Amino acid sequence: MINTTITQEMLDLFTTEQSNVRSINIDEMPVMEILTLINEEDKSVPYAVERQLGKIASLIEEIVAAFRKGGRLIYIGAGTSGRLGVLDASECPPTFGVSASMVQGFIAGGRDALVRSIEDAEDDADAGAAAIESINFNANDVLVGITASGQAPYVLGAMAKASELGAVTAAVSCNKESKTFSYAKHAILLDVGPEVVTGSTRMKAGTAQKLVLNMLTTASMIRIGKVYRNLMVDLTPVNKKLVERSKRLIRQATDCSVETADEAFTASGRKPKIAILMILLGVSRYDAEFLEKESNGPIAEAIRLHQKNAGILPAP
Repeated sequence: MINTTITQEMLDLFTTEQSNVRSINIDEMPVMEILTLINEEDKSVPYAVERQLGKIASLIEEIVAAFRKGGRLIYIGAGTSGRLGVLDASECPPTFGVSASMVQGFIAGGRDALVRSIEDAEDDADAGAAAIESINFNANDVLVGITASGQAPYVLGAMAKASELGAVTAAVSCNKESKTFSYAKHAILLDVGPEVVTGSTRMKAGTAQKLVLNMLTTASMIRIGKVYRNLMVDLTPVNKKLVERSKRLIRQATDCSVETADEAFTASGRKPKIAILMILLGVSRYDAEFLEKESNGPIAEAIRLHQKNAGILPAP
């Protein structure tokens, strides 16, 4: 049974509910002083994240392992935390060329909660469990619960279900008393301290969570070969800007001419990574796609495989 009890006495213990002594008189401050104070408080956020890098790295290793066996990364949260998860998930397909199902985000209250506050939706633990069941969540997947206070029943319900299914679970929270940590293999505590406006966790807490989500997906995608050097070579060119960005990164990766990049982009089926392999190795689209598949994604590995097959490197 999930304990969803919340009392005023409990709130008194939560960092996210504490009053910030530096902003006690913020209502009487001039605008410039308000901005300076907010800015000073925000500067502490990256340090809170830095203290958790080891735990974040361990989680990323598990996400990468899940991806390599066909698993998914699922975010679940409420309010600001939920919106951040949905945002990070929605940006993975165009940035890294992955399917929309590979990284998914759920928010208490559903799609309507993305654009307007539905605060009571987070009180339904069964809805959280039902959300991940709706996508046939299983032991090959990874669930990351995101909640500043760490008490949202919607998130707890999902995490309890994921644990029951034997999946890897993680919690990103800003309270050491977070209930989500009881269901998490990876407990990431972002201790950013009290907010400038008491309890407004869309501020420092939300910023810290966003930084961590950026790390989770970006580092995981790098490890499975979605980046070459520091170029996002698997982006999906779905608009004019991204088409031109694709051609530009082909030139950056290969030092080829504008004309060569244009030709390779078209010949590759508008796939920047394939175009880069075609140019670097002087191979056909078919061969480039074969090398990418056999090397499990990374361009550097595809190049080594090609060299080995050509006899340039000795077989291990």
